[in-house]
Amino acid sequence: MKSLNVRRLVLDVDKAIVKPSIPELAAAVDRCEGVQGFNITVSEIDIETVGMDITIEGEYLDYEVIVKAIENVGAVVHSIDEIVCGERMVERIARTR
Repeated sequence: MKSLNVRRLVLDVDKAIVKPSIPELAAAVDRCEGVQGFNITVSEIDIETVGMDITIEGEYLDYEVIVKAIENVGAVVHSIDEIVCGERMVERIARTR
């Protein structure tokens, strides 16, 4: 059976203000097999937490492995906000109504 080629994941992630640092989180994502590039964007900060969007691109990304790597450094994945799969990247086209 053919494995699903996950090429992009956009994750909603929270971490505590102090730990892990964003470079520690980046290092954890970077160690995951299949990751070719990613960005971490801080979307909100409150007294205790930092909310981030992490966009990861690559070939045959393993969601479970990536979540485990993020959780192992002390952050939490809340949701998958986008997933792109297949032989090529397909960008979302906004619908007009």
